[in-house]
Amino acid sequence: MSKENQTSWTEFLLLGLSSDHHMQMLLFVVFLVIYLLTVSGNLLIILLIHMDPRLHTPMYFFLKNLSLTDLCFSTTIVPKMLLHFLVMRKTISFIGCSIQMFFFLIMGCTESSLLAVMAYDRYVAVCKPLHYSTIMTQRVCMLLAIGSWASGVFVSLVDTTFTSSLSYQGPNVINHYFCEPPALLKLASEETYKAEMAIFAMGVVILLGPVSLILFSYWNIISTVINIRSGEGRLKVFSTCGSHFIVVIFFYGSTIFTYMRPNSKKMNEGDKVISVFYSVITSMMNPFIYSLRNKDVKEALRKLLKR
Repeated sequence: MSKENQTSWTEFLLLGLSSDHHMQMLLFVVFLVIYLLTVSGNLLIILLIHMDPRLHTPMYFFLKNLSLTDLCFSTTIVPKMLLHFLVMRKTISFIGCSIQMFFFLIMGCTESSLLAVMAYDRYVAVCKPLHYSTIMTQRVCMLLAIGSWASGVFVSLVDTTFTSSLSYQGPNVINHYFCEPPALLKLASEETYKAEMAIFAMGVVILLGPVSLILFSYWNIISTVINIRSGEGRLKVFSTCGSHFIVVIFFYGSTIFTYMRPNSKKMNEGDKVISVFYSVITSMMNPFIYSLRNKDVKEALRKLLKR
């Protein structure tokens, strides 16, 4: 394997999720199905929201952004993973690794911000219904969406710069199925304290910040819903918020576990399984949990199929 100026590796070897050939074939089928569901589900949501005027509301505007994020998020990781299931030598160049990490972090961090924005949107809709149209104006929605994407780019630039600037002169085997900072830091041949602190600080901003806003929003939503006299109305809000909270637990629980704890020098199999939840599973779940169960989206789908 070649080295650049005999110092730093120019490519990495990914171990993937399994070394067993039969298991890799099974995983290929499973992740191919997940990817096809992710792509078709998110593309369908984007198409329906774009074509149906009734869905041109703040909630669906943010859902469209979330679907675009999920589509790009999954595409950054899964196609390369599927290819690696079919080959013996699972290599990725240093530049390719940095690019994958950069775009993975943009999409993941943007999704974190969007989930918080969507929780705030539901808080305003449920707790301040008479002021909803004056608070969630088109300009405010656009600024919130731009801010979500901008925060993703900023955090990604910081994490990718600190991780990629380290020296990698030792083993070049990444015990993971894609390139992300915690896995790469384990291979660095120099002190990683500054990089770890930078990643931790960005984690506080992009994970704990949104989680705090989500908890605040849902606490107020639940408090308001308890006072709703209509049993049907209470059930509707609890059903919607409950399904949203499932995504929040899956996404933030797994990412906080990965990015907000001290970095060890070994990556175990459990860490890789946990990363599957935020890097693959949530992108597939979001269209079904946030949109395809929704009455308005179902009606838009019926109209589209009748054309």
